[in-house]
Amino acid sequence: MTEQGKTNGDTLKKYRVGVEAALEVMGGKWKPLIIYHLFTGRKRTSELRRLIPDITQKMLTTQLRGLEKDEIVKRNVYSEVPPKVEYELTEYGWGLKPALDLLCYWGEEHLDHVYGDRSKVLEKFKSTEN
Repeated sequence: MTEQGKTNGDTLKKYRVGVEAALEVMGGKWKPLIIYHLFTGRKRTSELRRLIPDITQKMLTTQLRGLEKDEIVKRNVYSEVPPKVEYELTEYGWGLKPALDLLCYWGEEHLDHVYGDRSKVLEKFKSTEN
């Protein structure tokens, strides 16, 4: 990513702690989920919609474009009819795996803490891996 992309006029944006920069790139409700599902491999937009059923097509497209701009996700377009587009994590994007793994483990422990047993509220999902 270029330094120019994170400027405000002629001055560079300032951060107080590193977590601010991380949340700027992957914060919000949808980006961490998209990244999480891409850890299992390339996905088409339709596969991501199945894995994240509450996201709208417009929001998914917006979030994927943001992740692509921040070089977390790579968009692969294949010359086929109809056109085929897949998304995958970049090498840089894979650097988020340890952080998201820890968030996932903490979230599961949190569900155990709150509900006594995470299986009461944690749905199983079917992977779209081949």
